[in-house]
Amino acid sequence: MSLPDELSSHKIQFYVTTSYACGYIEGRASQSLVATPHHLISQKHFDDLIKKGFRRSGKFTYKPYCELCHACIPIRINVKNFMRSKNFKRVIKNHQHLQASLLPLSFHEDHFRLYLEYQKNRHEKVSANDEDVNQYSEFLLQSNIDSRLIQFQDQGDLKIVSFVDIVKNGISAVYTFFDTSDKSVSYGTYSILWLINWCIEKKLDYVYLGYWIQESKKMNYKTHFKPFELFINNEWRSFNSEHDTIQLLNNIK
Repeated sequence: MSLPDELSSHKIQFYVTTSYACGYIEGRASQSLVATPHHLISQKHFDDLIKKGFRRSGKFTYKPYCELCHACIPIRINVKNFMRSKNFKRVIKNHQHLQASLLPLSFHEDHFRLYLEYQKNRHEKVSANDEDVNQYSEFLLQSNIDSRLIQFQDQGDLKIVSFVDIVKNGISAVYTFFDTSDKSVSYGTYSILWLINWCIEKKLDYVYLGYWIQESKKMNYKTHFKPFELFINNEWRSFNSEHDTIQLLNNIK
């Protein structure tokens, strides 16, 4: 695998994890390539690695590295070319009353309660215990780089929380959770549209959305933001539709 030249002189090493159950495709096993030691992954290192398809979870920088599966494909939005559809314009109009606040990584009780409710409704996690606090903190509140949280409120009521990494050429969406009780709103879509606009204001080029998986319905929303770019064969390629993407992937296979 081609790695940034800047890493060669900083004692950064990479190891492959043991297999674990895939969280997206039932019946498959996953492995990850992890940059280590994590305390040596500086902002500059991460700026280089995210362009190679890596992302961050807590203090760990990783990318999928499965021997028999290549379903996880890094995806990002080029904000300069982003097309605002009628639906996106409607979402922005319907949610522009939300008040956004940019905060440092820190624990907030109302954030955690919303997180648990989101996990229950979206991921069928029905119980909560002390371990959830630790997992939440390790996953979302620990970082070696420039990371923030953004809360969105409606007249003081918490509606959305987004965790992001700020990198040299863009913003990486780490994780977002939101109030799922009102089916008439589009909080998930709006949070991405807000990041795109924020990226433009900061004169950054990309919003990184993690990984897209064709077989996972949970990932379908990521290709709605067009044109999108996928990291395929060690290069970023631009696409205007999921159909074009699937055709290319089939040809590669």
